[in-house]
Amino acid sequence: MTTPVGLLLSVFASTAAAFALWKLICIVHHELRSPLRHLRGPKGTSFIYGSILDICMAEDCRLQQQWVKDYGKTLRYKGPFLTNRLFTVDTCAINHVLHSSDYQKPSYIRYGAAQLLGEGLLFVEGVQHRQQRRILNPAFGPAEIRALTGIFLSKAIRLCDVWSSEIVNNAATNTTGARIDVVPWLSRMTLDVIGLAGFHYNVDALNANEKPSELNEVYATIIENQQFSLLVALQAWVPLFRLVPGDQLRRAQISQRTMTRIGKELLASAKATVRACATDKREIEKSSLHGRDLFTLLVKANMATDIPDGQRLSDGDVLAQVPTFLVAGHETTSAAVTWALYAMALAPEIQTKLREELISVRTDTPSMDDLMALPYLDAMVRETLRLYAPLPNSARVATKDDVIPLEQPFTDKRGVVHHGIRIRKGDQVLIPILAMNTSEELWGDDAHEFNDRRPERWDNVPEAVSRIPGLVESLANFPRRAQVMYCISVSPSSTYFLRGDPTKKPQLPLLLKPYQRG
Repeated sequence: MTTPVGLLLSVFASTAAAFALWKLICIVHHELRSPLRHLRGPKGTSFIYGSILDICMAEDCRLQQQWVKDYGKTLRYKGPFLTNRLFTVDTCAINHVLHSSDYQKPSYIRYGAAQLLGEGLLFVEGVQHRQQRRILNPAFGPAEIRALTGIFLSKAIRLCDVWSSEIVNNAATNTTGARIDVVPWLSRMTLDVIGLAGFHYNVDALNANEKPSELNEVYATIIENQQFSLLVALQAWVPLFRLVPGDQLRRAQISQRTMTRIGKELLASAKATVRACATDKREIEKSSLHGRDLFTLLVKANMATDIPDGQRLSDGDVLAQVPTFLVAGHETTSAAVTWALYAMALAPEIQTKLREELISVRTDTPSMDDLMALPYLDAMVRETLRLYAPLPNSARVATKDDVIPLEQPFTDKRGVVHHGIRIRKGDQVLIPILAMNTSEELWGDDAHEFNDRRPERWDNVPEAVSRIPGLVESLANFPRRAQVMYCISVSPSSTYFLRGDPTKKPQLPLLLKPYQRG
């Protein structure tokens, strides 16, 4: 006799099998009609993953650059279940895709973003995305970021003090300095920064002796939950599998509930602050509040009396920005500073030149204007964001049939020359950010080098690059550059010698030792 549980499992298995068959038929039908099948490109190394794991596991973007050498600037590669996807480094094509609203983030990326960041700016598309951008933009202007630079400075100095204490404590056993794993410390410091600058919330992650704050614990859970598994991949690609319970999904749901509760408290506090700054007529002006955290500035912009009701964000949309600010703002900055220190550890001459420029500043508490006036520091930060892009790749999916224009025509495997790329609705396009950032055609023969000898690279950015949204903008992003500049300017790059471990592959921890001014 069949038990209720057995019957339920049987029904689920039958439904899953039917859905899988229907999905397979849809994939085969789409692939048989997709013009991408005629493009030249590499074979997939796995039926399930295609070339996806090869891209993820490859060192830097060398695999993609080898594809360009073998097949040209426009090609197709294999996605999951050997589906055809478009890869191109043609600047005209990428410009078209990134400028058009007909290309959106694929559903599996949006699902992954929602699990990690919630349904904030990085999740939504179309009209909702434009609405959120319109409200968010005022909080990220240069003046608003400058007003927060005191937070960047204080937390960078606090990190420097922590490392100095580590060196003093290590002096009895090692007179040459202290070997410190800088990665977790940089993560704590940038988490403290985004806590105060983003929400006026004291995370206090740099204080290792105290119990972690609730926001700190939630963030740690979110990061730990990023581990890859086949079930997670299937849940992203096949919605039916989202019904299957898993530890990662359960932890994500718990974290999101906690984040929502904290977000509601932050939202109530921000609204109270904004209302306190209202005029006698209870009007809220965009210029009435400065120097507060980004979240309060966002709430103020959303509550401004000169904004039509139809353009306001709901409380749910505002709350969705909390994990977006926290994770996206923290991870990219932490990674950028880590790579900058790594580059300096490999090149002492870079340290020397940067240190000399920083010592020329006549204050220990430089303003953002002081740092922006340092050309070598600015060039170094830009080089870091170029060579070690926080996001190496992105992707878009066509929402309707299209023809993507090209700067350079390509020849397909039938020998036919094309001056545009025919795309069908549902075809996916890879945006190879790191490959573009290290393209010798765009940046010169030293594109793969962290080249401190060419700060003029940033005086005359290649015209082809400047036309592509998301490349130069990410390299010149003011909020991120502001944080990175402060972290580098008062970190051991100006106070200590940094040295990697020459006996192994590039390593962090780093050896830090005091630098004495002559």
